[in-house]
Amino acid sequence: MHGYFSEEKSVDTVNARMGRNIEPRIAEVMASLVKHLHAFARDVSLTQAEWELAIDFLTRTGQLCHDERQEFILLSDTLGFSMLVDAINNRRPAGATENTVFGPFHVAGAPIRQMGDTISLDGKGESCLFVGRVVDLDGRPVEGARIDVWSDNADGYYDVQQPDIQPKWNNRGIFITGPDGSYRFIGIKPVSYPIPDDGPVGQMLASLGRHPYRPAHTHYLVTAEGYQKLVTHTFVGDDAYLGSDTVFGVKSSLVAPFEKAGDGETIWRSHFDFVLARLDQTR
Repeated sequence: MHGYFSEEKSVDTVNARMGRNIEPRIAEVMASLVKHLHAFARDVSLTQAEWELAIDFLTRTGQLCHDERQEFILLSDTLGFSMLVDAINNRRPAGATENTVFGPFHVAGAPIRQMGDTISLDGKGESCLFVGRVVDLDGRPVEGARIDVWSDNADGYYDVQQPDIQPKWNNRGIFITGPDGSYRFIGIKPVSYPIPDDGPVGQMLASLGRHPYRPAHTHYLVTAEGYQKLVTHTFVGDDAYLGSDTVFGVKSSLVAPFEKAGDGETIWRSHFDFVLARLDQTR
């Protein structure tokens, strides 16, 4: 027993109160959380007023959460925590396409489309031909890979943000690769956009002198039997926010070329190959 609480023995005292028969992983995580949380308070000599401000911030963050908005995920994203957890849980062999954050705008059940189909349904934006292959680490094509793609429209909004304005499934679709592993579809060159910044997280960013913008990107969820699931983006290489993505989602390997097409079919052309690691392939 560590007895009564004191500043010097706060961590030991709190952690000693845990029961003996609790789940080991809970004990490990909570003991570490208490240790680092108490160390943080000591490190910055946290004042009572600052603690009360933090409680108010977390309370307002929770109050803003609902089915269509998750302010706590936004907080995690903007602190780089979401990307850290993603990186820890998606370590892959060299050469495999890297993961990045899933984001809040994926919608299950998007229509399966034919190769070459257009996913942009609102007639806005600069048309772009997206092409490439899904291959394994040895460069062999992956047949039957399911490519679930989604992006914002030319105004910087996803269809679920504007259900009364955009057509359903605008800039969304699923494509299934054939024997050569290739994919091909027409969308738009995506644009950068701000995350919702009218709540506590937006106020935090402003107080830190940070902007709320994400660089232009297209989302992909690529799955195939026997391979690790890939959640990623491709980013537009000349975007002004590449080096300051508010959710830290950019990785250099995910910056894709966007070149003038010059074929009369689309304005832009973007080529990107997705390299999948098998389930048994780790670092």
